[in-house]
Amino acid sequence: MSDLRVGVIASHNGSNLRALHRASLAEDARFEIVLVISNNSGSGALAFAREQAIPALHMSGRTHADPDDLDEAMRIALRDHAVDWVVTAGYMKKVGPRTRKEYSGRIVNIHPALLPRHGGQGMYGQAVHRAVLESGDRVSGPSVHLVTEGYDTGEVIAQTEVPVQPDDTVESLAARVLAAEHTLLPLVMCQLATGQRLYLNIKPDYSS
Repeated sequence: MSDLRVGVIASHNGSNLRALHRASLAEDARFEIVLVISNNSGSGALAFAREQAIPALHMSGRTHADPDDLDEAMRIALRDHAVDWVVTAGYMKKVGPRTRKEYSGRIVNIHPALLPRHGGQGMYGQAVHRAVLESGDRVSGPSVHLVTEGYDTGEVIAQTEVPVQPDDTVESLAARVLAAEHTLLPLVMCQLATGQRLYLNIKPDYSS
């Protein structure tokens, strides 16, 4: 069986990219990261990719002023690197319609809340965790979902729960959810690489 070829699109530090890369080095991972794209030329994601000798491209409104041209260039870059699945990990832009069509059913995003709660336009970064705390939710955690036209509306294929503590701040909750993302996303890619497509609802044992 050939390894699943994964393209990662990120905007900032790329901590989920790093987690995916670590997981891909395991003997039984069955996936490899073959391309990293970022809309931020100075992103940590691009720097990390270059350090690891992973093909890395800056693609944004600066490189392609026309959004349609940018979308087409991204689609071609993913195709030219023979990408099988695309992961958007902290990507602060919408994936364009050409790329979505080319990779329909093969683009996943990780969102820092238990969708369908706290998703949609504007729900990213600290805004998500603030919304969780203000809602009084006792549980949060990341969701992996398929990317479609709407914000966070695609099928959820994996989630893991992170309890909300009484003294949580936006920052403390964000840190724990991010740590859970670093476990969940590699697990999803490992399953996809072996041909599985099972809904995962991981509930860690927090009693210890």
